[in-house]
Amino acid sequence: MTKPDWDPSQPILEITNLSISFFTRLREIPAVMDFSCTVMPGEAMGLVGESGCGKSTVALAVMRDLGKNGKIVAGSIKFKGRDLTNMGEEELRQLRGSEIAMIYQEPMASLNPAMTVGAQLAEVPMIHEGMAKEKAWELARQIVADVRLPDPDRIVNAYPHQLSGGQQQRIVIAMALMSKPALLILDEPTTALDVTVEAGIVDLVKELGQKYGTSMLFISHNLGLVLDVCDRLCVMYSGEAVETGNVAEVFDKMRHPYTQALFRSIPLPSADKNSRPLVAIPGNFPLPHERPKGCNFGPRCDYFEAGRCDAGDVRMVDTGGDRHHSRCVKFQEIDWDAPLAAVKQQEKTPVGDVVLKMEDLRKYYEVSGGSLFGGGAQKVVKANETLSFEAREGETLAIVGESGCGKSTFAKVLMGLETATSGKIFLYNQDIQDTPIEQRAVDTVSSVQMVFQNPFDTLNPSMTVGRQIIRALEIFGEGNSDAERHARMLELLDLVKLPRAFAERMPRQLSGGQKQRVGIARAFAGDAKIVVADEPVSALDVSVQAAVTDLLMEIQRKNRTTLLFISHDLSIVRYLADRVMVMYLGHVVELGTTDQVFSPPYHPYTEALLSAVPIADTKVKKKRIVLEGDIPSAMNPPSGCPFQTRCRWKAQVPNGLCDREVPPVKHLATGHQIKCHLSDAILAEMEPVITIAAE
Repeated sequence: MTKPDWDPSQPILEITNLSISFFTRLREIPAVMDFSCTVMPGEAMGLVGESGCGKSTVALAVMRDLGKNGKIVAGSIKFKGRDLTNMGEEELRQLRGSEIAMIYQEPMASLNPAMTVGAQLAEVPMIHEGMAKEKAWELARQIVADVRLPDPDRIVNAYPHQLSGGQQQRIVIAMALMSKPALLILDEPTTALDVTVEAGIVDLVKELGQKYGTSMLFISHNLGLVLDVCDRLCVMYSGEAVETGNVAEVFDKMRHPYTQALFRSIPLPSADKNSRPLVAIPGNFPLPHERPKGCNFGPRCDYFEAGRCDAGDVRMVDTGGDRHHSRCVKFQEIDWDAPLAAVKQQEKTPVGDVVLKMEDLRKYYEVSGGSLFGGGAQKVVKANETLSFEAREGETLAIVGESGCGKSTFAKVLMGLETATSGKIFLYNQDIQDTPIEQRAVDTVSSVQMVFQNPFDTLNPSMTVGRQIIRALEIFGEGNSDAERHARMLELLDLVKLPRAFAERMPRQLSGGQKQRVGIARAFAGDAKIVVADEPVSALDVSVQAAVTDLLMEIQRKNRTTLLFISHDLSIVRYLADRVMVMYLGHVVELGTTDQVFSPPYHPYTEALLSAVPIADTKVKKKRIVLEGDIPSAMNPPSGCPFQTRCRWKAQVPNGLCDREVPPVKHLATGHQIKCHLSDAILAEMEPVITIAAE
């Protein structure tokens, strides 16, 4: 099929006044309204906003893949000057995969588990370009090398399940690039990945975009990532574009209250939980059929003016910048540089006595050697190695590291869901290591509770919210009667700032942030003294994240709770942790106060972690240290230092010491320790990874 001529000076993608609705038996649900955006050749456009704002719906509309219920009801989508909304299925089939490609959030959803990686990659040019099989396989191997995967010959003959999550995502990117598309749509491509893997994927996407001249539509809720990847930005709220422009200009000269509110709710380096706390966006996101009159953001906006902001439809207007537009009637009257209204400063929670102590804790799992019926030799997974630390009353200790480093295993051992192989766990000077949860006293169980990562999986879908909290109270022996427990349940709803009427609601009637609040209420039902929060905000939007984080801090101040905060998001860790423990392959490689861990000297792994954190601030400069290779297997860890296979400082240590010996624990300052062979002189010369440019 001959492609019509197209002028490369024109937009590659031009979306004009697009409206999309989904039709149910009850009503028409408008998902996207009056949406416009333009992507020029070679440009990367970021689409950001909270869950449900319509980002993915726009992407699926460009692919013309809205399903049976979705329909474009107004506007146009032009790709290289051709209107996609009027195209037939055959024409669309020619475009998809060859000219326009999409990368989804979950890589395994795009890969066929029954085909080798090479066969899946070669299939693309064979179908779209009629390429010969041998040549297609050659190209597949070349693209696998392009996406920086080790040993391309092994990878092309492997099946998807034999690859790690980061490797699978690289294969999906390779598949999308096989036909060198003109437009690449990426829908949250790094959400499920570790920050170190994410950094590698982001560098890869930028590099390949430049190499192939590919334009990009990059969907993300992570503003730091958008700053790293994109040239331009479109902020969406409740189905509408509310601000669009050059990335740096929107970051530094925002002209819409929602954009400003988003930035105030994310933990930038200047935020401090006591003196400069995050500001959550008040109210809730409107449901599509309950949108307010006039400005959609009106009910949650600090600058709302009745009779003006809700008088009628608000249009996008030019702010006078670089193709910078805003959907706000008051943008010229707002003082955008005004300091944030004084937020009530909080007293730092005084840190008390040691309430939890671990000494040389080890946790090994035995697994069979791989024969089908368990006949092979036994192998050991070393999940935790000589883990020692202590936590004090009222303190927040963050535990950070990549997937597979042993964070969650340590949490399970502490909770009594697993028993350790060796070592000691002292809770209020009582050794609880050998006591599984079913044999622990009720007060021990109630005093150590957990808030889980995914609020959707932890609530019983067939029980009301109130009943689930009362059930926890019954188990912990709280209250002498049903009336007392009911009253305590209502107090717990007050504690997590949920309306008391929510007691009668079912989990399906709650948003993600509200479900996580119920999980927190349940954790505090037995007056918990130690709470293990396992990635409690990673599944939530940034504005909800700010509210939940603030809630945990407030409860901690009131109850003097010890919070063990497991996370891979170092921005939130920097904001709320008093001390930080960095784990790698079961070892504690660095432990210290937050200021000590975030400043040099670093353990080489901490240095790489810090450099990988996306920060949504144009004034922040970062060293770029991308870790090569994947985290080794805990079943077959490297000899010597666990980090030596990926360490950029290894050559500075003489006599191959890193290959032979596990490093000793070095005490650099009071309370600051690292596990590393580097000399004190080299450690003293380390430079900061993150610096903030002067105003």
